[in-house]
Amino acid sequence: MDDKKTSVEAHLETKPVAKFNAQRARRPPASMVVSGILIAALAVGVGVQLLRARPEAQHKRNGSSISDTNELSLPAVRINGEVITREQLARECMEQFGRQVLTNLINRKIIQQSCAGRGVHVTDAEVEGEVHRLSKHAGLPTAQWYKFIQSERGLTPLQYHRDVVWPLLALKKIAGRDVKITRQMLKEAYIDNYGPRVKARMILFDKRRHAADVAEKLIADPDQFADLARNHSVEPNSRVLGGKVPPVRRYSGAHEEIRKAAFRMKREGEVSPVLQVGINKFAILQYEGRTEPVEHNEDDVHGILHEELVEREVQTLVAETFADLKKQAKVDNFMTGEMTEPVRQTAAYSKKETSLD
Repeated sequence: MDDKKTSVEAHLETKPVAKFNAQRARRPPASMVVSGILIAALAVGVGVQLLRARPEAQHKRNGSSISDTNELSLPAVRINGEVITREQLARECMEQFGRQVLTNLINRKIIQQSCAGRGVHVTDAEVEGEVHRLSKHAGLPTAQWYKFIQSERGLTPLQYHRDVVWPLLALKKIAGRDVKITRQMLKEAYIDNYGPRVKARMILFDKRRHAADVAEKLIADPDQFADLARNHSVEPNSRVLGGKVPPVRRYSGAHEEIRKAAFRMKREGEVSPVLQVGINKFAILQYEGRTEPVEHNEDDVHGILHEELVEREVQTLVAETFADLKKQAKVDNFMTGEMTEPVRQTAAYSKKETSLD
């Protein structure tokens, strides 16, 4: 797959839009915003085995299906009497955008087939209603929301409806269940967003022995942490800042071992032991204090937190649903010479209700 993202994949990295909403100015800086969760499901990894297709099954891009089509032999443009045909245009588009567009088509077709098999329908009115809800959540008039989507993601309203909103609604219906928000989830979200966070520096390593060597140097002289981070960390963004990382939340964001270690430390300049934070990933933290709690009106934030937790859980639900659909799909991709084999489904969807426990 090339480096270009499909229109739906790009929504995973959409910039926050809460800044447009003056009424939500007190939202926590890292809160969930709707543009980041629109269609996460369509970019989820599904873990199905990729098999190389037989050479004779691979289609060449200059095959007869294009050259034998009379319509494609017609002019697309004429320059000083010399013609560029529609076939030439089609080939150029295939070269530059073929895989990107094909991925969108594959995703949409898998969802359409699932809808047909389950008798699921999403109406135009439902799509328009969802767009209105999303624009209202972002604090923008619908017309301005469309302009924002087009400027940020290059999607026309038609593409946005077809490739983003419709799949989201369809997958929610296919899932056949609601999300569950518990009191504990609300408590953790409240602390994460409005409570103090740990200010820290971090050095990330890909070898335990390397981490142990640096840890010995820090025991002798903790004040050289920033210099050692610049020289040894494998994480490029924090490395140039001497290991400085965004303040660590208590319940989300960073790896669990990093969060636990960060909140155990109390003394400024204190250095953590070597922490294993993944396969062949090791970290050392240095404590630099805590942030002040975010000012807020407690009566105002409960509804906001609940709404954002629902959005987050819907994102997870939709992603899991689409991952399951892709696992069950057999896709022969003649353009890339790859195919996916269905994975037998082992668990059925269960009904859940949104509730407070």
